[in-house]
This record gives sequence, C-alpha cells and structure tokens, in this order.
Amino acid sequence: MNYGLIDFTRALDGAERIKQWDDYVASHPEGSIYHLTAWQLLISRQFGHNSSYLYSLDDNQKINAVLPVVQLKSRLFGNYMVSVPYFNYGGALADTAQLATGLMAEAGNIAQKNNASHVEFRDTQAYEGNWGLREDKVVMLLDLPSESETLWKDIGTKVRAQVKRPQREPVSVKHGGLDLLDDYYQVFAQNMRDLGTPVYAKSFFKSILETFPDNAHIICVYHNNKPAAVGFLLGYKNRMEIPWASALREFNRISVNMLLYWEVLKYSIEQGYTQFDFGRSTINAGTYRFKKQWGAKPRQLYWHYWLSEGQDVPKLNPDNPKYKLVIAVWQKLPVWLTKIIGPPIVKNLP
Repeated sequence: MNYGLIDFTRALDGAERIKQWDDYVASHPEGSIYHLTAWQLLISRQFGHNSSYLYSLDDNQKINAVLPVVQLKSRLFGNYMVSVPYFNYGGALADTAQLATGLMAEAGNIAQKNNASHVEFRDTQAYEGNWGLREDKVVMLLDLPSESETLWKDIGTKVRAQVKRPQREPVSVKHGGLDLLDDYYQVFAQNMRDLGTPVYAKSFFKSILETFPDNAHIICVYHNNKPAAVGFLLGYKNRMEIPWASALREFNRISVNMLLYWEVLKYSIEQGYTQFDFGRSTINAGTYRFKKQWGAKPRQLYWHYWLSEGQDVPKLNPDNPKYKLVIAVWQKLPVWLTKIIGPPIVKNLP
C-alpha cells in the first residue's frame, strides 16, 4: 500500500491533498462531516492536539482510503489517540476492508512511536483482525418523510401530546447561528454542570459555526423569553445530526425538550434532509427510549482498538464507577466556575 500523511504546513501539496481527501469523503457512503480536513485546524487551535491524517493511494495516485487520528495527551487521562474524538464517527473510510485495516495498522505504528497506550477507531462496521472491540453503543437513526405533517401523524398520540404541552405556556422558538450562541451556551453549560460533566468552551462552538456556516445551526426554545432548551445541529449530505442538546431541569415539568426535538425534526425536513441522527445511546437506556419514541431505529457502532502491549480496552466514560464521586462533586459547583475549569479538562476526554 502507498501510504501518506497530509502535510498541512505545505501550501501547494497540502491544498491538493486536502481537496482530494474532502472529495473522497463526500463520495464515500459512510463519509461524515467529522472526516473532513477542516477539523484538523479547528481541533488544533481549540485544544492544541496534534493530528495525523493518513491516506492511501491507488496505482493512479488517487486516494482510496482515509483515516484522521487525533492525539490526546494529559497527566490526568494519559496519552492515547482517537479517530475522531468528541464525536460518534471518524473511523477509516476506504474502498475495501483491507485498505481500512491497513491504515488502522499504520495508525498503530504512529501511536507506538508516540508512546500512546491505544488508538480508538470509531467505526460503523466490524473489521476482522486482532483488534480490541466495544459494541455497547448504537446510534439512533430516523428516516425522515418529505413533509413534517407526515411525521406528525407517525409519532403517535402520546408524543404529540407531549409536544403540545409546552405550547400552552409562553414559549417561543428561534433559529440562528452565532446570534444565538450566548443563549445556547447559557443552557448548555448549566445542563452539563447538572449532569456532572465538564463543559466545552464557548469558543469551541463559535469555531464550528464559523468553520461550517452552511452546516451548523442552533435552535433555542424560550419560556417567557428565557432560554429553556437548545439544540446544536450539524447537517452533511442527506443527514442532520444533533451532537448537543440541553434543557434546563426547571422546565422538565412542561416537557420543553419535546418541543425542542419536534422543532429540530421539522426544521430538518424543511431543509431537505432525509435522515436524522439522534446520536449515541446504550440499548434500553433512558436516552435510547427517548429517541425510540420518535421512531428512530438503532444502528450498531463498532469501536475498534489498537492496544499497546499489556493494555486493555479503555473504560474512559461516565459509566465507569470510579468517576461517580467526581461527578457528584462537579454537580455541586457553581456554573461560572465550571466554565473556567471545565474546558481544560474536557479537551482531553474523547
């Protein structure tokens, strides 16, 4: 195989490879927005992480496989690599499974040179080979009709009643981008604190909105003009995704989150998307059941691992019992403090 690494510092050679890479992602059926090369600069500027954008070429010097890998390195969480962190997708795209696993092995070689403990590949298909594997997560996908009225009928009486509940209150809905960032972040930061999870910096979302102005969108639901529920959307090809959604707990009694999701789905249909991605869940967990009620169906995720000698498949997630005390303490912190100390921590979480 003819392997290569994009050199983002070389204007001519880098620009040509970047275009070839992004064109390949656009043409590949599993290509996601997270495979695009624009994330390399965004992640580097926001978090300071180094990336390796691996590709292979066919006999005609055309790209036939790509794999973006980001290195996360800290005293607290160790030294490891992910393809791609912060999101559900980013594993190898290739013409064949052999090409994909070839790039994965090459990423393992890079990890070994950098003394990384493991590489996590976030794949949507299973690969043969001596890989560590996690199959405990699915993504919930909903095929969208061409008109929102059809979906309104499909979701059933119970869900429709929950959507209507907040509409009896003084609620309003706004769509936008940078103009809604402050309202979005206000709700998002408080919700993350309530969940016991470190929060991203507001500048992270600002960078996404500026880097992907045609793909990123914010929806806010207000109660008495106060931000109550928010969603951050990313659309690419035929699929709309909601990587982040939050609602203030004080509004749970009126199901404001149900109105948010209805507005999100309606907007996705109006924009011509044919599939909606509700994000990652564990089978039969609360979030899984919430997404299923809208008609979403699970698609299995396969997270493969290259592991250095003596390493086990990592368990760096909130469900790990050793993090329960930390989460409980975090939930008691004032929101303003979490906005300061959260971003330096969360940048090293995958």
